[in-house]
Amino acid sequence: MPIYLDNHATTRLDPRVLEAMLPWFTERYGNAGSATHAMGRESRDAVEESRARMAKAVGADLREIVFTSGATEAINLALQGAAARRDRPGSILAPATEHPAVLDTLDHLGRRGHRCTRLPVIGQSSPGVAGRIDPTVFDLAWDDDTFLAAPPPPGERD
Repeated sequence: MPIYLDNHATTRLDPRVLEAMLPWFTERYGNAGSATHAMGRESRDAVEESRARMAKAVGADLREIVFTSGATEAINLALQGAAARRDRPGSILAPATEHPAVLDTLDHLGRRGHRCTRLPVIGQSSPGVAGRIDPTVFDLAWDDDTFLAAPPPPGERD
């Protein structure tokens, strides 16, 4: 039997989740965005109940819980949403080894005037722990216009 090591990308569904979702895949499949009919309203109510449970679990407001179809959509929403909240372009820091969904979105934001810096990571031949960002490099890239960084800001590293 193969050993699957890509759980970061796709993970087996927990049997409890499958059990809870099965009716919505087979019998109660109304479009939650179509509240003009009973099946749509039932689905909408189920989504809102899920949103409330998630908000309670993480201590968030209902309006802060947004469901997406996957990681790429969520990444785009988060990065572009953070950038849109600003009244002027700013600086974003991310490791050069970030996922293409992050780097592609940063390229897009760069074309819109943001300064997106891809921070090099320490390699096997460099001193230090491979795959980490040199704190000095991070500190030099950080400035007053930095509003988003993949690694933690200065002073918040362990």
